[in-house]
Amino acid sequence: MRTLIFIAIAGFAAQLVDGGLGMGFGVTSTTILVTLAALSPAAASAVVHTAEVGTTLASGISHWRFGNVDWKVVLKIGLPGAVGAFLGATLLSSLSTEAAKPIMGIILAAIGINLVLRFSRGRVKRNYSARPHSAAFLGILGLGGGFVDATGGGGWGPVTTSTLMTLGRSEPRRIVGTVNTAEFLVSLAATLGFVLGLWEDLVANLSAVIALLIGGMIAAPIAAWLISRINPAALGGIVGMLLVLLNLPKVLSSLGVDDTWLWVARAVILVAGVSLSALGTVRARRNAAELARSEAEHSLTVAPEAPEPAPVPR
Repeated sequence: MRTLIFIAIAGFAAQLVDGGLGMGFGVTSTTILVTLAALSPAAASAVVHTAEVGTTLASGISHWRFGNVDWKVVLKIGLPGAVGAFLGATLLSSLSTEAAKPIMGIILAAIGINLVLRFSRGRVKRNYSARPHSAAFLGILGLGGGFVDATGGGGWGPVTTSTLMTLGRSEPRRIVGTVNTAEFLVSLAATLGFVLGLWEDLVANLSAVIALLIGGMIAAPIAAWLISRINPAALGGIVGMLLVLLNLPKVLSSLGVDDTWLWVARAVILVAGVSLSALGTVRARRNAAELARSEAEHSLTVAPEAPEPAPVPR
């Protein structure tokens, strides 16, 4: 019972992070289930994705109510993501992605560093009118993100959220909300795949599914509310810091770095990420204030057009 309560609390915390930053639920929950409940990676991934069917549904509805969802992108990225997740789930028992994890970690850590540095400048767009992403690009991104998510027990957010934020064609809050909403399709497809191959494991760990589901569904509306009130520069910086924090230590570990130095690296990443995110927030507010002052001065210097003279009555 104590273990289930801890899993529920972990599900709450993981969904709070995932719903606010667009990533973290799968990776966090899978790690907890493997270490705490002693589940195999495949069984842990099956439990997490089954619980995510409920948490992502609640998260999507909450983000929609707060205006964080771009529905044109949801299906374009979500349906290919569902295909990739189903393939990844059905192949998980025979497919090993261990060799690819360090490479994936390097890519994601590099994306995270780029996000932190870019948003630390405080140059957040006020008008996101850039050309939208093509359906082909979103399809490939969704397919890869769904496959990585199902085979690795998490990864939909790190792959899709970070890529879309790096390209910077939409507000960070709308990217997070859209990705979280599309994840419902990914989780549903992955669960169907796991039902075909790991039905007995799912039934045996149904209590863990329910515990994760309860904690995650409580946190979903809270996260959606918070993200609509976070400064975009801070949000982008925090997402980047989380990517580096989750992936760089894995890369260093694969190179044989001692655990002590890994904790030092995590502490350095955390301090640097928080500092740069705070710097980006201050710069963004300063830039916004300067832009508002410039627009006000410009409006005062532009003389209003003289009104046309009224017609003289005859």
